[in-house]
Amino acid sequence: MRILIIEDDEKVAHFIQKGLEEEQYAVDVSHDGEDGAHWACENAYDLIILDLMLPKKDGYTICRELRGKKVHAPILMLTARDRLQDKVSGLDAGADDYLTKPFSFDELLARIRALLRRSQQYREEALRLGDLTLDPSSRTVNRGGRTVELTGKEYALLEYFMRNQGRVLTETQIIEHVWDMNFDSLANTVNVYIHHLRNKIDRGHEKKLLHTIRGMGFVLKE
Repeated sequence: MRILIIEDDEKVAHFIQKGLEEEQYAVDVSHDGEDGAHWACENAYDLIILDLMLPKKDGYTICRELRGKKVHAPILMLTARDRLQDKVSGLDAGADDYLTKPFSFDELLARIRALLRRSQQYREEALRLGDLTLDPSSRTVNRGGRTVELTGKEYALLEYFMRNQGRVLTETQIIEHVWDMNFDSLANTVNVYIHHLRNKIDRGHEKKLLHTIRGMGFVLKE
């Protein structure tokens, strides 16, 4: 899952980014409204965390612009303003939820999970393909009744495949959803991670699940 944070307070932005990355989300951070709005339109984000008071363009304006441009990613508005009218204005502008500062990271994380559950492509229950199971709540993976040990990025990659079973995913789509803007496009990173993941979930099993479609991409299917 890839998340965009649009927040001009660098300490707050870093705090959120660090916590989300520890939860294995890919995170991009913008510190002004114009850049943030541009990134939100140009990249495929699963969720946007948006501060209300921003330089160059405020959160209300960004919300309305994104919804007008058919950007449907859930928006969590984050701000120090706690008046009822401010919350109503944020929700009316297109935000899906509203959290006031100061906040606990646990609450922020819970609200993010709730927003993702509401989106069409996200489910909290265990994901299954044949004898392969991925449980998002415990972040555990099993195949044939045995636990598969994955690194954080391998887990994020497999979760993306599990949520798109049977669909051929291009390298660009994988990068957009699993990595952030610091991804080195010149490196062979995706293929390396695909190789590691395939070894962990397919090695020793007669039925292979992760397939390369030459010239197109990769697909997880029986």
